[in-house]
Amino acid sequence: MLVTAHLLDKICSLKESASRPVLESVLTLALEISHEGRGGRKVGTIFMVFDSQEVLQRSKCLIYDPLLGHPEHLKNIENADMRETVKELARLDGAFIVSDEGIVLSACRYLNASAEGINLLLGLGSRHMAAASMTRETQALAVVVSESSVVRVFAKGELIEELIPEVWVRSR
Repeated sequence: MLVTAHLLDKICSLKESASRPVLESVLTLALEISHEGRGGRKVGTIFMVFDSQEVLQRSKCLIYDPLLGHPEHLKNIENADMRETVKELARLDGAFIVSDEGIVLSACRYLNASAEGINLLLGLGSRHMAAASMTRETQALAVVVSESSVVRVFAKGELIEELIPEVWVRSR
């Protein structure tokens, strides 16, 4: 297992009926993006996982959605081609919306949630604020890939975990 069972237990306990395999796939993909970057550059992005319909209602596309119209079986987070597509699309601005079943429903989404009452550590920017805010307003979890190469997990408006990709790579 690439992501520890303890970490998955901790995060899954925050969301009733959370799918461990989906969460593990998203966390692993986020760590890969954080570690590898794209085109020699660091990349930042957000994965909104679970409660996808509510997140879709509270967000909008920044550009024409590059995943729109593609069959769901091709957009599964476990599909190797989809994983590579996500890595490429992560260079664009916006969040990915991932369903409870592990389908990447949409990309390049602007998350429209109020930041009022959200308190983050100094140095965390708008990507983290958007993720924290959306998790406070929905039952979703957010996995944020920072351009500083840290992966952070948010639930219920709070930062609940930080993952360092170099530690993850050494553990593999």
